[in-house]
Amino acid sequence: MRLHRLEVSAFGPYRAREIVDFDALGADGLFLLHGDTGAGKTTLLDAVAFALFGSVPGARGEVKRLRCDLAGADDPTEVALELTVQGQRIRLVRSPEYQRPKRRGDGTTTQPAKASLSWLDGAPAGHSPDGLIRIDEVGRTVERLLGMNAAQFFQVVLLPQGEFAKFLRADTSERERLLEKLFGTRRFADVEAWFRDLRVERKRELERRRGERREWLARFAQVAGEDPPEADVSAWVADVRHRAEQAVTEAEVARTAAVSARETAEQELAGRRIAAERVQRVRAAHQRLASLAAGEAERSRWADEVAAARRADTVIGAVTQADRLAAQLEQARRTEELRVRELAATGYAETGADIVELRRHAGKLREEAGALAGLVAEADQQHRDRRELARLGETAARERARAEVLSEKLAGIPEQVRELRLRLDAATEAEVKLEALRERKTELVAAVRDAATLPEAERALAKAGEDLRQAHEQHLQAREYRLRLRELRLDGMAAELAAGLAAGAACPVCGSEAHPALARPAGEQVDRAGEAAAEEAENRAESRRKAAETARHAAETRLAALRERLRGRTGEELNAELAALKEQLVRLAGLAGAKAKLASKVQAMDEEAGDFAEQRRSAEQAATAAETQRHALAELVAERARRLDEARGEHSDVGARREYLVRLVRAIDTLVEARSACASVREGLDQQRAAVREALARVDFATVEAMRAAVRDEKTVARLEKQLSEAAAEEAAAVATLAEPELAGVSPDDDVDVASAVEAAKSARERAEAAAATLRAASTRSDELTGLTRRLETVGRELAPAEEAFAELDALTDVVNGRGQNARKMSLRSYVLAARLEEVAVAATARLRKMSQGRYSFVHSDAAGAHGTRGGLGLDVLDDYSGRIRPAKTLSGGESFLASLSLALGLADVVAAETGGALLDTLFVDEGFGTLDAETLDVVMNILDELRAGGRVVGLVSHVEELRQRIPTRLRVRKSRVGSTVEMTA
Repeated sequence: MRLHRLEVSAFGPYRAREIVDFDALGADGLFLLHGDTGAGKTTLLDAVAFALFGSVPGARGEVKRLRCDLAGADDPTEVALELTVQGQRIRLVRSPEYQRPKRRGDGTTTQPAKASLSWLDGAPAGHSPDGLIRIDEVGRTVERLLGMNAAQFFQVVLLPQGEFAKFLRADTSERERLLEKLFGTRRFADVEAWFRDLRVERKRELERRRGERREWLARFAQVAGEDPPEADVSAWVADVRHRAEQAVTEAEVARTAAVSARETAEQELAGRRIAAERVQRVRAAHQRLASLAAGEAERSRWADEVAAARRADTVIGAVTQADRLAAQLEQARRTEELRVRELAATGYAETGADIVELRRHAGKLREEAGALAGLVAEADQQHRDRRELARLGETAARERARAEVLSEKLAGIPEQVRELRLRLDAATEAEVKLEALRERKTELVAAVRDAATLPEAERALAKAGEDLRQAHEQHLQAREYRLRLRELRLDGMAAELAAGLAAGAACPVCGSEAHPALARPAGEQVDRAGEAAAEEAENRAESRRKAAETARHAAETRLAALRERLRGRTGEELNAELAALKEQLVRLAGLAGAKAKLASKVQAMDEEAGDFAEQRRSAEQAATAAETQRHALAELVAERARRLDEARGEHSDVGARREYLVRLVRAIDTLVEARSACASVREGLDQQRAAVREALARVDFATVEAMRAAVRDEKTVARLEKQLSEAAAEEAAAVATLAEPELAGVSPDDDVDVASAVEAAKSARERAEAAAATLRAASTRSDELTGLTRRLETVGRELAPAEEAFAELDALTDVVNGRGQNARKMSLRSYVLAARLEEVAVAATARLRKMSQGRYSFVHSDAAGAHGTRGGLGLDVLDDYSGRIRPAKTLSGGESFLASLSLALGLADVVAAETGGALLDTLFVDEGFGTLDAETLDVVMNILDELRAGGRVVGLVSHVEELRQRIPTRLRVRKSRVGSTVEMTA
């Protein structure tokens, strides 16, 4: 993987679009990324990570706040990266999710995350030439091309500041978490979890089986009615079953005897009940025959009454019809008399005429009333037309008056509209000027504030310059002092080594055990502690100088920005201009505020003028139409009045005359109907009375009254007939009963004792039921105990192999998870990671020995931790000077950096080989060089030179001044109040 070009916009501290050309930076294979603290050096590495994976490493990725705080509302946050991986040159463009101001209205809206991948040299097989735009597809494609995920990439390519020093000093659990991310050993953790879950599941199953056995034993004890013993449960179960079977045998013998006694008692009871029932039947038959003989006379009277009622039923219908016709005739007579009086009330004199004459006269009057029907409708219309004439006159007068009023209103509107339009134009012009003046006011207020702070900024710049001068002088003095001490120490190094020699000990320089001429100090002697103190003083002086440079740069930037905004204007000039502007703003704001109201008034006046003109035209048209209609209608009303006067005769109007004729015809018709009905009913009554007389003679009734006395309702007749039938049936049944053969010789006076037999049978039955219940209980108990015994035996046979299998699984799970018989306390995952860590230690040792000039090498330990804790991931260092292994925590700051860098480079090699990832042509090392002395720094630089062999590019991120002198290709990051920028030096 080789990086070519990086572009960032509104990302982190970078407000504008900044471009990093990695091809130019990596021309020599090694470049330096430096700048002030907080300028954004690490942010460039974050941008590379974000372009590839959509996330950034470390704690910065947890905050998820990547957008520049100084970015404008319309400035997009975007990172673009061009790189070549596995022979494919691609361009990645990503934007994070962030909040931006709404383009309409107040508040903010969420800008969604975006990602795209473009193939710059043509798409590979199986991919669209248009590239990818879905975030998940872009992420999967990048991971497939690189051969590693984000966590692995952050550790292999972006060697983060402080992370490997922390890893070097970490305990087993912390190292395990990091190595698991890098080497993808999650599957081994899944195996451990699988064993644990299986053990929990099997233990739950085993406990279920044990609980099942306890439950079956408790149920056996409950049925047996005894508590189980603590030991020898099987013998107790067998004894309980034997006793239960004996109880069943004894209950069967007792039940057989009780059943035999019950059968004998029931046979005796049945015989006595049969004899008692026969005596009762004979006694009841004799009693019924005696009762029937006593009621013979009454039954004869019932029979005569039923026969007379049956004869009267044949005549009662005709008599009822005759009564109904007589009532109808009387009603018809009264109706005819009423209709005669009604006709006479109309003034008609010939009420006694026959039906034919009345009908002829009614027809003549009906024809005369029909001829007047059309004139009645004209009379009603005449009344309506006269009312319409009056209404039309009123309408014409009202509309003429309204038209005159509207004409007067229209005459005064044009002048009012012209005046309002002049005022509206003035308000519009003021509104246009007002916006520009408000912006000008904002600028002036800011300028006045800047003018007030200008003297303070000038004083701050002067003070910052003086501070920088003093800090620079102090730094030079401290540097010269440190160099002088180093020269003195080098001059006296032989004496310093001689002071450490002991008789018989080998010389660390020549190896000889004889020391004939020990060197002696010459002049001032400087030891390592003095030189270290001088270096520390120089570092502090350099830090103060850098801080002074940063302060002076900030003061210069602030003063330049103030002067640029003021453009030579003084505070008095700006205040005077601001006061005049405020007065003008107040005046124009008053004018502009009335614009909406004036525009509304102008529109209302225009609309009102149009409405008045339309209303006047409508009023004039309405008045003309009303006068025309009134003239035509007046002529029609006069001509109709002449015809109606001729037709009304002596009545008030035509309608009154027609109403009289209709009422007279209706009275004649009702009289004719009443007389016809009366004649018809009279004729029918005469015929029905003749029929009644003939029917009475046929059924042997002398008069209608005699027939009515014999009439009975159907319910009474049915009741009498039923009583007669029941008496006959009872008599026949009693005679038949006495004639039965089995009742021969039985006297109604015989007495049979049934009660004593009932008591004897009841007692025998109760004894038999008790014996049967005892047998059932004993059998049920015996059967339950037998079934429970078989179930206990089955559960016991199943429980033994389950307990053995669980014991084996429990021990194996402890071993896999680093407990139990596992002497090293290493879990399966730790065992795999320990093998990987051993490979890392070997790879890292090769570089550490070079960097430490053969003194240090890594030693992997798989021993268990203290107090029985898990082990396998121990990492110590072997000190070749002392020949002893010691913890990595005892290394000094510079030595820790060497060890961390070696570990990081070794880990990168092992992870890249493990994942089968793409060849890593670009590598970044972030910070840590400030802890090295000049000689060690030379060694480290030689190692980094080896890394760029074969075309690899190495980028160093550091503040160390000496690296700027050693590395000619540099990328400097500058920070300012308006955002950071990058500058390349080659």
